[in-house]
Amino acid sequence: MQIYVFYIQYFKPKELKLNILKDYFCGSTNFKMNFHSTLTSWYSVNKRSLPWRGSKNPYNIWLSEIILQQTQIKQGLPYYEAFLSNYPSVQALAEASETEILNLWQGLGYYSRARNLHFTAKHITENLNGEFPKSYKSLLELKGVGDYTASAIASICYEEAVAVVDGNVYRVLARYFGIDTPINSTEGIKQFKTLAQSLLPLSNFGDYNQAVMEFGSQQCKPQSPNCELCLLASSCKAYATGSIKILPVKLKKTKVTKKYFNFLVVDSDDQKTYLEQRTEKGIWQQLYQFPLIETAASVSEKEFLTHFKNTNKITTPYKKLTLFNTEDIIHKLSHQQLHVKFWIIRTKQSPENAVKWSDITTYPVPAVIERFIKNFYN
Repeated sequence: MQIYVFYIQYFKPKELKLNILKDYFCGSTNFKMNFHSTLTSWYSVNKRSLPWRGSKNPYNIWLSEIILQQTQIKQGLPYYEAFLSNYPSVQALAEASETEILNLWQGLGYYSRARNLHFTAKHITENLNGEFPKSYKSLLELKGVGDYTASAIASICYEEAVAVVDGNVYRVLARYFGIDTPINSTEGIKQFKTLAQSLLPLSNFGDYNQAVMEFGSQQCKPQSPNCELCLLASSCKAYATGSIKILPVKLKKTKVTKKYFNFLVVDSDDQKTYLEQRTEKGIWQQLYQFPLIETAASVSEKEFLTHFKNTNKITTPYKKLTLFNTEDIIHKLSHQQLHVKFWIIRTKQSPENAVKWSDITTYPVPAVIERFIKNFYN
């Protein structure tokens, strides 16, 4: 009766009718068997064909899980294939330069993932004889690997009995059990992990974990799930109470701050420009950008000239300065909203350490700058 005791302790049963508790927990073993057998049977028929599925290679699973953090499969799949093609092993990834990895990562965002990927590959190669740790606890010691990724690798590659809890799993469990504890609260993280762990089958932990995640992604979708065709609908608390749209509950995000970026794009007569590297901690660390002037608000051309004359960002004499985009380009990050302008500075001479426009794609740059380069130079 482990799952029954857990429910009594955490899920406010006094607010639930007794018959609902009986439906779920009269014979918890049978309930668990029905729950995971339903999901794994559904998964065997409906799972998508993805290149890392069926693999027990921890490098493949680790690579896919890091890429898919904060990223949809449709977007992440080409990156996974590109990384595996360029770096077919953890040793090959370790031997690459950070610039090469950031360049291949370009457009995925959350670039700390790429830096952690490289750091961990070097650590495994240099300190662990090229062998991935083989347990959940030891996997957690790797940089950039948290509970979710460690659970995925341990269960899929080594059949360790650890539950995976990602956004899809939160959604399935919150709706099925009618749990309104915020999933991004300390209490919620503990509750859902404990519940997920208690629901594990006796074997085939990797397949079951993937089944729950896939079910959340394809069937129990965030918006407009097809509950009429759901195999769990008859015992789903959220479906019975009409609370599908409000579960799972999530605490409000951190307030988004606005920043105003003005990039200075040198365009010399000899087809060169100038880039600088962001070395300080924060967004886009180690990526390249055009020289930047940050202002307190969006500025007009007249206002910008005042800022430009008071900076030493560009010391090469210029012929003409024009605004490339009349409307601010809005670039949204997790906790920031960037309002971006690109100012074109025409010069006869190229500045010191200039970069050829024809070589600019070899430098890893943020997505907003990558899009500008394609529009401006091509």
